Amino acid sequence: MKKSKQEIITFKADASLLEAMKGIPNRSEFIRAAILASLDSVCPLCKGAGILTPYQKSHFDSFLMDHSLEECEKCREVHLICLNKP
Repeated sequence: MKKSKQEIITFKADASLLEAMKGIPNRSEFIRAAILASLDSVCPLCKGAGILTPYQKSHFDSFLMDHSLEECEKCREVHLICLNKP
């Protein structure tokens, strides 16, 4: 079994983030878990950019011809609805 090579990644944190992370016993593991959880929730269209490219927007506009965005009555989150349901 080949062991994967690990790399060190650094980032800047302001005082409030440092304060919030005080007391976390294994901050590296916490940060890894938070990043993996965030990556699992990335928008499949924009891949986390928050903006669609012109081509993505064109495809999405075509998609919306048979779908709509609606707010859930229970959780109030916006979700896709297929308009072609039988």
